[in-house]
Amino acid sequence: MTESHRRSGDEMPQDRPYAYGAEHSAEYHGGQAFPPPPPYAPAPPRRRARRPVALIAAVALVSGLVGGGSAALIAGATARQSADGASTPLVNAGKSSGSGVSGVAKAVSPAIVEIRARTASGQSTGSGVVITGDGEIVTNNHVVAGADSVVVTFSDGSRKRAEVVGTDPGKDLALIKVRGAKGLTAAALGDSDKLAVGDQVVAIGSPEGLTGSVTSGIVSALNRDVTVPKEDGQGRQNNPDGGGGWPFEFGGNQYNGDTGSSKTSYKAIQTDASLNPGNSGGALINMQGQIVGINSAIYSPSSATSSTAGSVGLGFAIPINTVKADLDALRGGGSGGANSGV
Repeated sequence: MTESHRRSGDEMPQDRPYAYGAEHSAEYHGGQAFPPPPPYAPAPPRRRARRPVALIAAVALVSGLVGGGSAALIAGATARQSADGASTPLVNAGKSSGSGVSGVAKAVSPAIVEIRARTASGQSTGSGVVITGDGEIVTNNHVVAGADSVVVTFSDGSRKRAEVVGTDPGKDLALIKVRGAKGLTAAALGDSDKLAVGDQVVAIGSPEGLTGSVTSGIVSALNRDVTVPKEDGQGRQNNPDGGGGWPFEFGGNQYNGDTGSSKTSYKAIQTDASLNPGNSGGALINMQGQIVGINSAIYSPSSATSSTAGSVGLGFAIPINTVKADLDALRGGGSGGANSGV
């Protein structure tokens, strides 16, 4: 596993009319006392001009200094726009906002899709992240490798055909594009270098074809050296051990099957957010609604039975900064070359 403002000027108090002090003595004329005349005529009451611009600036400055609460709320309700379509709004997921995981899921889900790729040997199901309003979608290379046709299912249930623009087996990344798309909700890409162990994250994807499934957890570790296969035909559907997960290596050991001789390693984000087959290519999201990783590998016990199968809290994601650095190359066909789907 995609909202408020107000300001007004203040009325300033009116000037007080001139008042006599007790120290003034009375003058006597004909036995009658009269107060002395004022030294000058009283000025008429004046109303001070409104100063909304200065007041708003002052309030905003004070809000930013007092812990940043109001400033965060303002930023959280502002949707980022792009030329091709609307980006997902950033969300303030602090305790005071009451949004949390549900707020992140609501904001980002429209930008997460299910991908079904058909190859000569069968069909694979994965997930993807919409990054532009005109239909560019990032996913894993192993989701679409060797695909003859690609179909994308959006969060509203609509389906569109897509073509593979470029692949990078060395980073397990691929870029596909929906035909004739415009005005799609695109995800906001964050900064994975700012992640810290213990940060809360949300995962959205299509495990086992269950489109738009949302789970949450924390960042368990950073910079894990994960090794995955490059070649076609080594995905989870062909896993000889039946563990149900994409085969990968870590620490010299193989998990979920043989990774083969053609393989690649990358520095991964480890998370305990529940991931299952079908989450590959989906989003790992921070609590501001920004994509910080592309989910790519999971550990599934090879001896799992019907009562113990599923996520065991060992998932890995490609850092989004790696994705951003590779986007231009993917748009040009990537290191794996362009591969148009039908």
